[in-house]
Amino acid sequence: MDSSASASASPTAAAAADADRYTYSPRLRWQPEVEEYFAAAYGRDRFARISEALAHPSCYSCIRVNTLKSSTDAVMHKLMNLVDQNGLCGGINGLEIGQQNGGEQAHEGNSVVHKCPYSGLDNVLFVQGSGPHALHYNSQPDQSIKEVIVSRKCAESVLRGAQVYIPGVLACSSHVEKGDKVAVSVAIEQPAEDGGWTVDAHHEERKGLYIGQGITAMSRSGIFRVPHGVAVEMTERVYKLPSFNDVLEGEIFLQNLPSVVAARVLDPQPGERILDMCAAPGGKTTAIAILMKDQGEIIALDRSHNKVMDILKLAAEMDLNCIKAYKLDALKSVRKTNEAKYIGEAGSRTDAIVTLAEDSEPCINKVDAGTTNASEDSSTTSVVQTDNKKTDDKRYVSKADLRKNLRRMRNGPGRNNCSGGRVENSKGFLPNSFDRVLLDAPCSALGLRPRLFAGEETLESLRNHATYQRRMFDQAVKLVHPGGVIVYSTCTINPGENEALVRYALDKYKFLSLGSQHPKVGGPGIVGSFELSTKKYTEEWLTKHESQLVQRFDPSSTLDTIGFFIAKKTTDVRGSLEHSILDPTL
Repeated sequence: MDSSASASASPTAAAAADADRYTYSPRLRWQPEVEEYFAAAYGRDRFARISEALAHPSCYSCIRVNTLKSSTDAVMHKLMNLVDQNGLCGGINGLEIGQQNGGEQAHEGNSVVHKCPYSGLDNVLFVQGSGPHALHYNSQPDQSIKEVIVSRKCAESVLRGAQVYIPGVLACSSHVEKGDKVAVSVAIEQPAEDGGWTVDAHHEERKGLYIGQGITAMSRSGIFRVPHGVAVEMTERVYKLPSFNDVLEGEIFLQNLPSVVAARVLDPQPGERILDMCAAPGGKTTAIAILMKDQGEIIALDRSHNKVMDILKLAAEMDLNCIKAYKLDALKSVRKTNEAKYIGEAGSRTDAIVTLAEDSEPCINKVDAGTTNASEDSSTTSVVQTDNKKTDDKRYVSKADLRKNLRRMRNGPGRNNCSGGRVENSKGFLPNSFDRVLLDAPCSALGLRPRLFAGEETLESLRNHATYQRRMFDQAVKLVHPGGVIVYSTCTINPGENEALVRYALDKYKFLSLGSQHPKVGGPGIVGSFELSTKKYTEEWLTKHESQLVQRFDPSSTLDTIGFFIAKKTTDVRGSLEHSILDPTL
């Protein structure tokens, strides 16, 4: 080969190397034992597809409409207008972007917004995004590309549409000034010599992990000097997804499709008493309230003060009045009998339960319309305090108390990290006191997307999650009344937290049975069992018939959702009542 041919090939090879480097092609890392476990459950090829899908966000946003304040058609019309004004999707069609893996999606007119095609979900809209896009990371001749390197958590948020905030920045090229164009890449945990994981932002380890370009909001020195704020305003993204900040507040709620389905499967009816055991941030709670037409009572629990405040804030934003939120660990949901002081013999126990009232009723405080503009100098403010017993009682907040509350809201979290505002604690609830229970259990969250690292989970930690969930489910069984319904859901792909929990429930509580689900959008569950190579542990899953009664959402399927699982269990009236009478823990 002559020198001229060699010279012409060199720039081509360099361009190809750059194209390979400045792409988004992540590889999700797992602990080897966990990878083998999932390969046994799904099959190696299917798990490889799931693992790849988890590292990418869904290409659309799912919106649940608050049908008590608006209609699906009205919200769709408003969203179409926002798209036309180019104020919602952030210029999806306005950037000069190339195609990667056929990811570029063209939309004509307002087809970017459309109704959910699945039966039973008429209050759901889809807003289409696009990606992955191959971006052109241009730089000046003889100058290297300036970069900002961010943490994995920050990158996952950016892939979902967020900006780059200062706490997420790990490193930055030298001589970066405010207004510079920078490439944004992510540093992922890498195997360490001690067998653990470490974050190292070396050049080669960021290959294929570039998530977009943006304009710096401050200089390099500024980024590492101030504690918070926007570091980079993203202008070009690998995935372009619509932003819904302050859009149609109270009329819509951004929610993953499987979560919307879970609330529907519960099938709450107006006038019922519903328990949402792990309710934060309140998406499913408010979905249930809307399905009940805000008639009845929903008890929402979380053990975090701030998360209970978030639930109340969302309920107020959506003008929902049937939600009562408590600060309570779901593992302590059931009140002991020595606290409840039942009346009568065991045979009449159900009647006693119905007639006794909990002493943990929350107060839902609302400022009267005539005093909503009260200033800090007002001497008193009239506040209506409502509960089930005295709906006409009023109390007055003193000037000192009002100033104290205003200072608390201004000053932010205190030493206990509470964001201000009063929430009600609870001592738990009486057995058999709810018509339906939703247990959206805390889990390993291995179905959330995008996920750029999964190596923190081991087989032992996955088993610990499952043990915790079984304890919660035991509480749910005691709280639902005979003939009631329990819906169990998680956002993980781990069968140990899904099918194995259902197996445990059906084997332990013979009066439980799997119920049919509507709407049915997801696929079947996993059949069979898993045994460790050491034969020290065997995990039983479902029979073929049982697998058809649950819903499993596969991230690699054409539904393009997060990984999710839903099981609906109904209780036999006689068997459930006998259990509640004989259970020594009650």
